[in-house]
Amino acid sequence: MTDTQSRAGFEQDPFAAAFPETREFWAAAEQGRLVVPTCEDCGRAHWYPRAHCPLCGSARLRWTQASGRGTLHAFSPARRAEPQYTLAYVTLDEGPTLMTNIIDAPPEALRIGQPVVVRFQPAPEGRMMPFFAPA
Repeated sequence: MTDTQSRAGFEQDPFAAAFPETREFWAAAEQGRLVVPTCEDCGRAHWYPRAHCPLCGSARLRWTQASGRGTLHAFSPARRAEPQYTLAYVTLDEGPTLMTNIIDAPPEALRIGQPVVVRFQPAPEGRMMPFFAPA
């Protein structure tokens, strides 16, 4: 895959195309930025993107820059997968909890409550994906 293909990857990725409400998320990820939908009425960030705030019902939403920092909420190593990976839930400092993978650390080195930071890497489909690593 060429660099040009990976940079335009989210545009041709069937998953990203199937969910237009995530377009701004994938565009920001291509730039190495983590953004989350935030309600303009209640002021709270949430995840997964949707047309209305799941916390107060408002339709007044905007994308806001997240810090990229969070806390490891739960994790499970997939040791029989090839390649092996660690599936996790990370609670961002901004409040939402994301399902992700942990990178750059063996499962034995992880602990619930551990601080983590976002790192972007290309997915096989070409789009840049947010993963998390120990802080």
